[in-house]
Amino acid sequence: MLRIVGGNMGGRRIAAPHGKHTRPTSERVREGIFNVLHTLLRLEGARVLDLFAGSGALGIEALSRGAAHATLVESHGRTAGVIKTNLKRLGIDLQAARVVTVPVESWLAKTKPAAPFSLVLLDPPYDYSGHDRLLALLSGAPAVSAGAVIVLETGRDRSPAPPSSLDPIRTKRYGETQVSFFRKNPPDSTRECALP
Repeated sequence: MLRIVGGNMGGRRIAAPHGKHTRPTSERVREGIFNVLHTLLRLEGARVLDLFAGSGALGIEALSRGAAHATLVESHGRTAGVIKTNLKRLGIDLQAARVVTVPVESWLAKTKPAAPFSLVLLDPPYDYSGHDRLLALLSGAPAVSAGAVIVLETGRDRSPAPPSSLDPIRTKRYGETQVSFFRKNPPDSTRECALP
């Protein structure tokens, strides 16, 4: 079981999927991510995209802290079922959260939502090797708004190379986990200096 760290659902428990293709984000890392996010954007009312959603913990943390909606994309059907169970257990209705069971990259390439997302949370499996391709997809995806914050969780030994349309904001390390924060530029903007 995993514990929601903060917000109005803080302290409540959710199930973690079994199997090697998921690695739930630890409480320490989730707390660190949202501490940084509170300095970068307003979570209240935000639309959140949780890719490689696993247990749904990252998207649920965002909802617990005031996000208006989360779309959770998870390609494994059984794991997506765990997310749905977690949402039901917490009393989160279908207007606030949507679970999509398709491969992340194909969903990004094809989806044009009515309203874009201002926060994207990514926690790919350990053996995932397409980080740079994924960041390039996000930089051009109509599903992601200009100015959106993108959070990518990787192993400590990975250094993603974002396209020029994504500004690196900062990188945090938690043991063997590295978390990289980016901001998506408007199509015609010039690249700004990264924050320290």
